[in-house]
Amino acid sequence: MDNTAHKDNAFLGSGWAFPVSFSADNHQLNLSANEANINESINIILNTRKCERTLEANFGSGLQQFMFRKIDSTLKGEITETIKFALLRYEPRILVQDIKVAATDITNGVIEILIIYLYAQTNTRHNYVFPFYLKEGTNLARK
Repeated sequence: MDNTAHKDNAFLGSGWAFPVSFSADNHQLNLSANEANINESINIILNTRKCERTLEANFGSGLQQFMFRKIDSTLKGEITETIKFALLRYEPRILVQDIKVAATDITNGVIEILIIYLYAQTNTRHNYVFPFYLKEGTNLARK
Protein backbone atom coordinates (compact mmCIF):
# COMPACT_ATOMS: atom_id res chain seq x y z
CA MET A 1 0.00 0.00 0.00
CA ASP A 2 1.22 3.51 -0.76
CA ASN A 3 2.39 5.31 2.38
CA THR A 4 0.81 8.63 1.34
CA ALA A 5 -2.57 6.94 0.85
CA HIS A 6 -2.21 5.32 4.27
CA LYS A 7 -1.40 8.69 5.90
CA ASP A 8 -4.35 10.35 4.14
CA ASN A 9 -6.75 7.73 5.53
CA ALA A 10 -5.13 7.47 8.98
CA PHE A 11 -8.02 9.38 10.57
CA LEU A 12 -10.32 6.47 9.65
CA GLY A 13 -8.61 4.39 12.31
CA SER A 14 -7.46 0.83 12.73
CA GLY A 15 -8.02 -1.94 15.21
CA TRP A 16 -8.70 -5.62 15.65
CA ALA A 17 -10.36 -7.27 12.69
CA PHE A 18 -13.80 -8.64 13.40
CA PRO A 19 -14.40 -11.45 13.88
CA VAL A 20 -11.18 -11.72 15.84
CA SER A 21 -8.70 -13.95 14.01
CA PHE A 22 -5.01 -14.70 13.80
CA SER A 23 -2.77 -15.10 10.76
CA ALA A 24 -1.76 -18.69 10.07
CA ASP A 25 1.86 -18.00 9.20
CA ASN A 26 3.06 -15.84 12.13
CA HIS A 27 0.16 -16.22 14.63
CA GLN A 28 -0.30 -12.45 14.87
CA LEU A 29 -3.63 -10.79 15.52
CA ASN A 30 -5.30 -9.68 12.26
CA LEU A 31 -6.00 -5.97 12.09
CA SER A 32 -8.31 -3.90 9.95
CA ALA A 33 -7.81 -0.30 8.93
CA ASN A 34 -9.49 2.57 7.13
CA GLU A 35 -12.70 1.73 5.21
CA ALA A 36 -12.72 -1.92 6.32
CA ASN A 37 -12.45 -0.83 9.96
CA ILE A 38 -15.47 1.46 9.61
CA ASN A 39 -17.53 -1.26 7.90
CA GLU A 40 -16.65 -3.71 10.68
CA SER A 41 -17.60 -1.08 13.26
CA ILE A 42 -20.98 -0.54 11.58
CA ASN A 43 -21.53 -4.30 11.53
CA ILE A 44 -20.72 -4.59 15.25
CA ILE A 45 -23.06 -1.71 16.12
CA LEU A 46 -25.93 -3.16 14.09
CA ASN A 47 -25.50 -6.71 15.45
CA THR A 48 -25.13 -5.75 19.13
CA ARG A 49 -28.23 -5.96 21.32
CA LYS A 50 -28.98 -3.33 23.96
CA CYS A 51 -27.69 -4.35 27.42
CA GLU A 52 -25.35 -6.93 25.82
CA ARG A 53 -22.20 -5.07 26.87
CA THR A 54 -21.65 -5.08 30.60
CA LEU A 55 -20.07 -1.67 31.09
CA GLU A 56 -21.87 0.06 28.23
CA ALA A 57 -25.46 -1.14 28.36
CA ASN A 58 -26.75 1.32 25.75
CA PHE A 59 -24.18 0.35 23.10
CA GLY A 60 -25.55 -1.13 19.90
CA SER A 61 -28.63 -0.66 17.79
CA GLY A 62 -31.01 -3.17 19.30
CA LEU A 63 -32.31 -4.20 15.87
CA GLN A 64 -33.24 -7.58 17.34
CA GLN A 65 -36.34 -5.98 18.88
CA PHE A 66 -37.84 -6.01 15.38
CA MET A 67 -37.67 -9.80 15.00
CA PHE A 68 -40.93 -11.54 14.08
CA ARG A 69 -42.70 -8.27 13.24
CA LYS A 70 -44.91 -7.72 10.22
CA ILE A 71 -42.90 -6.20 7.36
CA ASP A 72 -44.64 -2.92 6.56
CA SER A 73 -43.78 0.76 6.19
CA THR A 74 -44.00 1.34 9.96
CA LEU A 75 -41.40 -1.33 10.61
CA LYS A 76 -39.13 0.08 7.89
CA GLY A 77 -39.40 3.55 9.45
CA GLU A 78 -38.61 2.25 12.93
CA ILE A 79 -35.57 0.35 11.63
CA THR A 80 -34.35 3.47 9.79
CA GLU A 81 -34.64 5.68 12.88
CA THR A 82 -33.00 3.07 15.13
CA ILE A 83 -30.01 2.76 12.80
CA LYS A 84 -29.64 6.54 12.35
CA PHE A 85 -29.56 7.05 16.11
CA ALA A 86 -27.12 4.19 16.78
CA LEU A 87 -24.67 5.28 14.08
CA LEU A 88 -24.89 8.93 15.10
CA ARG A 89 -24.05 7.98 18.67
CA TYR A 90 -21.47 5.21 18.21
CA GLU A 91 -19.71 5.85 14.88
CA PRO A 92 -18.51 9.48 14.85
CA ARG A 93 -16.25 8.96 11.81
CA ILE A 94 -19.23 8.92 9.43
CA LEU A 95 -22.22 11.12 8.60
CA VAL A 96 -25.25 9.08 7.55
CA GLN A 97 -26.88 10.56 4.45
CA ASP A 98 -29.61 8.02 3.75
CA ILE A 99 -30.89 4.63 4.86
CA LYS A 100 -32.99 2.48 2.55
CA VAL A 101 -34.84 -0.53 3.95
CA ALA A 102 -36.13 -3.09 1.44
CA ALA A 103 -37.88 -6.42 1.98
CA THR A 104 -35.92 -8.66 -0.39
CA ASP A 105 -37.40 -12.02 0.66
CA ILE A 106 -40.65 -11.64 2.60
CA THR A 107 -41.34 -15.38 2.92
CA ASN A 108 -38.01 -15.90 4.70
CA GLY A 109 -38.15 -12.59 6.58
CA VAL A 110 -35.10 -11.01 4.95
CA ILE A 111 -34.75 -7.24 4.95
CA GLU A 112 -31.81 -5.57 3.24
CA ILE A 113 -30.63 -2.28 4.69
CA LEU A 114 -28.55 0.10 2.55
CA ILE A 115 -26.68 2.75 4.52
CA ILE A 116 -25.24 5.65 2.51
CA TYR A 117 -22.70 7.70 4.42
CA LEU A 118 -19.84 10.18 4.15
CA TYR A 119 -16.55 10.08 5.95
CA ALA A 120 -16.79 13.04 8.30
CA GLN A 121 -13.35 14.52 7.50
CA THR A 122 -13.18 14.10 3.73
CA ASN A 123 -16.82 13.97 2.58
CA THR A 124 -16.02 10.80 0.60
CA ARG A 125 -19.25 8.91 -0.10
CA HIS A 126 -19.62 5.17 0.63
CA ASN A 127 -22.35 2.67 1.41
CA TYR A 128 -22.84 -0.49 3.42
CA VAL A 129 -25.41 -3.25 2.86
CA PHE A 130 -26.59 -5.04 6.00
CA PRO A 131 -28.76 -8.19 5.61
CA PHE A 132 -31.22 -8.36 8.50
CA TYR A 133 -33.22 -11.54 9.11
CA LEU A 134 -36.58 -11.15 10.82
CA LYS A 135 -36.97 -14.88 11.41
CA GLU A 136 -34.36 -16.64 13.52
CA GLY A 137 -33.85 -20.37 13.78
CA THR A 138 -35.35 -21.17 10.38
CA ASN A 139 -32.68 -23.79 9.70
CA LEU A 140 -34.20 -26.24 12.19
CA ALA A 141 -35.16 -29.62 10.78
CA ARG A 142 -38.90 -30.18 10.41
CA LYS A 143 -40.41 -33.20 12.11
